[in-house]
Amino acid sequence: MINAKPTDAATVMILRPGQDAGVTDIEVLLVLRNRKSSFVPGYYVFPGGSLDAEDFEPGMECFVRGIDRTCAARMLSDMSQPEKALGAWVAGIRETFEEVGLLIACRSDGTPVMLRTDEEQKRFEKYRRDLATGKLKFSQMLQAEELILPADSLHYFSHWITPESFPQRYDVRFFLAAAPAAQSVLCDGVELTDSIWLTPSAALKRYEAGGIEMALPQIMTLEELSRFQTIEGAVAFAQTRHVPTVLTRIENIDGKAVEVMPDGTVFVIRPPVYP
Repeated sequence: MINAKPTDAATVMILRPGQDAGVTDIEVLLVLRNRKSSFVPGYYVFPGGSLDAEDFEPGMECFVRGIDRTCAARMLSDMSQPEKALGAWVAGIRETFEEVGLLIACRSDGTPVMLRTDEEQKRFEKYRRDLATGKLKFSQMLQAEELILPADSLHYFSHWITPESFPQRYDVRFFLAAAPAAQSVLCDGVELTDSIWLTPSAALKRYEAGGIEMALPQIMTLEELSRFQTIEGAVAFAQTRHVPTVLTRIENIDGKAVEVMPDGTVFVIRPPVYP
């Protein structure tokens, strides 16, 4: 059998300060994939998706600040093609906007985008629809609104590749970012049908209790995030860590399908994680 080539993708862990008064903690945005999806249906994930050719096309760097093509290629030195590396940051921002309506961007004067007025919200909601249907390119929206993408607001955190035995595979770069101010989460209703803010530890407890389903990359990443009580602490860790590539494998042990980490750690799969 010929293994499917993994598709380059990016996902963003959107963080905000915990909402419980008197408790210092962070919350992460989890979104529910449509139960009709071909990949992890009905599972909670982070916003994200595949890189489009437009994410790294010539000229896209004109809309990006904080990271250039050379820096991106150096940070993602194992990218399938070096020229695609910057697209991971662009795709993370674009997909987050398309899927949940949060736009990590700045005006030309450097002030962050805040969708405060009804007119702004309606205008950008139309952009979302046009992007989803292919009527509009992301760069066209950025140009029309004179926006720049602060790529250095996305901090490279982890790298996961879908096991080789599956027909649908992704080579995913995980980033973390603070939630943009004065913007609200609104799922697209197509790929994603619901959203929830939880502390990493609370999300893991719900998973263990069978209240939500998650795939191993989300579980392991949340375990790492549970070590931090502030966004600043998580960012500082991301900025200094070495990001290993994690390619798991699926084995059958005692009649059960298990996912095995590179170090040999075994996790029982709760179906239907993969098709």
